[in-house]
Amino acid sequence: MAELMGALPDILAAPKTDAPIASLCLRPGRGERVFPDRITMTRAAGIPGERWATEPWLRLADGSPDPRIQVSILPRRVMDLVWRDRVGTPHPGDPIVADLDCGLANLPVGTLVQAGSAVLRVSDEFNAGCAKWKVRYGADARAFLDAPGHEVLRLRGVLCSVVEDGEVMLSDRLQVLRNA
Repeated sequence: MAELMGALPDILAAPKTDAPIASLCLRPGRGERVFPDRITMTRAAGIPGERWATEPWLRLADGSPDPRIQVSILPRRVMDLVWRDRVGTPHPGDPIVADLDCGLANLPVGTLVQAGSAVLRVSDEFNAGCAKWKVRYGADARAFLDAPGHEVLRLRGVLCSVVEDGEVMLSDRLQVLRNA
C-alpha cells in the first residue's frame, strides 16, 4: 500500500486534455481479450463485438444495456502500477487505456472526449471497479481505489457513452473537448 500511495503524485500528474492511448481492448466473451489497432464505437451498439451489448453489468428498466457504460477509460499510470504480471494475469479489459487524468475535477460528469473520430460523454455512473480487481491485482490495489479521498480521483477510470459514432486507433490521442 505504501508503494501505491507513493505513486499518487505521478498518477495525478497525468495529462489533462491531450492524452496518448496506450492500448485498445475488446472483450468479446468472458475472460477473452483482443487487442486491435482500432475499434469502432457507435451510439446504438457501443463497441461492436464487445460484451456490453450482450452481457452488460448495468441495464435500463426495459432490460436493454445502459448506454452510460458503453466505453471505459482506464488511466495508464494506474494500470501500470497494479498490473505487474502481464503474462499470468488478465488485462483489466478496459477498451481504452490512456495516459489521462480521469479525476472528477478534470473530467466532470458530461465532459466530452474525442477518441479518434468518435466522441464520448463522461457518465454519471461511477466506475468503482469490481471484485475481479482485488482478485487479479491484490487487496491493496483494491483498497487503493477506495482509500479516503480517492473516490474523486477516479483511479479506476471513467465510464462513457458514445455520443458521436466513429473509430479510434491506437495511434490517436484522447482530446478533452469540453468540461461540463
